[in-house]
Amino acid sequence: MGLFGAIGGLPLAPVRLLMKLGEVIQQQVEQQTKNPAAIRRKLEEIDAALEAGQISEEEHDEAVRQVLRLATGR
Repeated sequence: MGLFGAIGGLPLAPVRLLMKLGEVIQQQVEQQTKNPAAIRRKLEEIDAALEAGQISEEEHDEAVRQVLRLATGR
């Protein structure tokens, strides 16, 4: 059954590969959004944009909320 199973499963190989790739991407995204150093960097970028006048106070507050929401998973 091993050889026949392998041959029969060949048409599904691209689907399995795509599913595995999706899992790897999801793990990387979760790792980046929950990494304290990455969160701190993003918050510093948002603060710098506010200080440079690139975003308003309201945009700053919303951006901070979004970063923290992603970090906490809520």
